[in-house]
Amino acid sequence: MKKCPLLHCHFVAQTAATILGKNKFCKDLEIKYDARLRERKYGVAEGRPLTDLKAMAKTAGEQCPSFTPSGGETLDEVRERARDFFEFLCQLAVELEQKEQDMHGAASRSSGTAEEELVFPWTNHCSEAELSSGSGGTSKILDANILVVSHGAYMRNWIGYFVSDLNCTLPTNLKKSQLSSVSPNTGVSHFIIKLENGNLLKPEITCVCLNQDSHLVDVGAECVAPKVF
Repeated sequence: MKKCPLLHCHFVAQTAATILGKNKFCKDLEIKYDARLRERKYGVAEGRPLTDLKAMAKTAGEQCPSFTPSGGETLDEVRERARDFFEFLCQLAVELEQKEQDMHGAASRSSGTAEEELVFPWTNHCSEAELSSGSGGTSKILDANILVVSHGAYMRNWIGYFVSDLNCTLPTNLKKSQLSSVSPNTGVSHFIIKLENGNLLKPEITCVCLNQDSHLVDVGAECVAPKVF
């Protein structure tokens, strides 16, 4: 059984470097860049304020989130990009785990530690029962900790893919409106993905938290960038 927690936040090289710089457990990791994580392309609205995009959508008689400006990327195209990258990520995790087993044998792994709790401080937003459901009461062992840094509109489409296509389990206290909202800058979502016997076709996905921004409580409004596309 393979299990990988997936953390999502906004894709900026500086953001990813800052996260690793502050991390206590993996300072020497190399950041990998992938074009499939880029923000949705907004065509003629690229680089313009959100108010401009809303005005274009209103003129076209469409809702802003689903509106595609001239030369922009459709939601289906963004979702296909997200699907392609997610499948690649799962395949990579399985291959690396197999290489590790080949090198070191199938040594038993220890159960969750205090360090893991520090790595994932948002787990209190999901009940212990939800995290252990379907595991027969045994602790989940994390084989890979993967940090994915991307943009808000892209992540909203990826999460939509998780929920509608892969039947992602959501926290019981999550409101429906939260699924359609864009994450705040540096917002964090945490997912646990299980691949039974390396089966890439049927991942079991549990959302621990969505678009968390509790780490921004003490950040002044002047530090929050305005939304542009």
